[in-house]
Amino acid sequence: MPVPRAEVNRRGIIRFITSLMMGTQARPLVARTPIIQLPPELQKTMKEASKDFEVINIDLDQVTKEMARRVEGLLLYMPVNLRINSKVMDYFPNLKVISNCGVGINHIDVAAATERGIAVGNTPDVLTDCTADLAFSLLLASARNVVEGDRIARGPETKEFLHLHGYFGSKVSRSTIGIVGLGRIGSAVAKRANGFGMKVLYHNRNRRKADEKKLDAHFCTTLADLLPQSDFVVLCTPLTPETRHLIAAKELSLMKPTATLVNIARGGVVNHDDLTDALKNGVIRAAALDVTEPEPLPRDHPLLKMANVTLTPHFGSATANTRMKMMELVVMNLRAGLNGEELPFGVN
Repeated sequence: MPVPRAEVNRRGIIRFITSLMMGTQARPLVARTPIIQLPPELQKTMKEASKDFEVINIDLDQVTKEMARRVEGLLLYMPVNLRINSKVMDYFPNLKVISNCGVGINHIDVAAATERGIAVGNTPDVLTDCTADLAFSLLLASARNVVEGDRIARGPETKEFLHLHGYFGSKVSRSTIGIVGLGRIGSAVAKRANGFGMKVLYHNRNRRKADEKKLDAHFCTTLADLLPQSDFVVLCTPLTPETRHLIAAKELSLMKPTATLVNIARGGVVNHDDLTDALKNGVIRAAALDVTEPEPLPRDHPLLKMANVTLTPHFGSATANTRMKMMELVVMNLRAGLNGEELPFGVN
């Protein structure tokens, strides 16, 4: 049974006070985003890491000012709903390192960290294949109405078995996929599309000529060029001020009415109000989303009620092997930062 967050912090405070009373040198203190229950696969990694530093939950209402002064590292486990801004950083005046479990760092004010001499690290590469696998899982599930098919197959009524023409899907093989953002994950998605004989289009801030031949990918200089040609549009771009609401009403109107939008990037890349309208009005056929804005969506959000929307709870990297490797990199970054060394996977 998970230990309540307040109890975890209480124990940490007791250890801290005890170390002061005994006059011993306390280990560096690391505050982490709350984890209701750490997956069993990661418990060994965290136990080994605890030999080097103490761990408490980030809770500004629970962590005293005295204890906050002892915190030298932040461990951000996913999903991260807390924005690590200058206010949070200043609450921990002796902070040396912020280690993020994941590639995306849009929840961290990296500029503010750099100003304060705080190193920021993430976990690149290790989740590439895992996330690309999920992208294709969503694409296939949406194209072939897998969720609706599961409902019909399990349902108490069997009459829908006789009227499956209402659930005809879209063919994936030899269709056209448009990938927005041909970085590590976008390239991995392209490789999977090659296996289905799909025509691969891509739009990227910079043309990736070196990758075009090996991925058999064709560059589109603008979204306006890519969107009308694509049967499936897969978003793999990071969330930046330039990509926020990159896909809105105008862009959706350029897509085929038979097209599907797949988002494995960040929820903020898509304007959800415009997406809702487009799905309601048949502007596009379907959407498959691993990420939303906010996360989770309010339980009364219209996207949750649409049969042509397939949703997963931001678990593109959620396999045991991937999360184990990610946590290893997180700990490597923490150890380096706490020792004043260059982070092996630093971003600033």
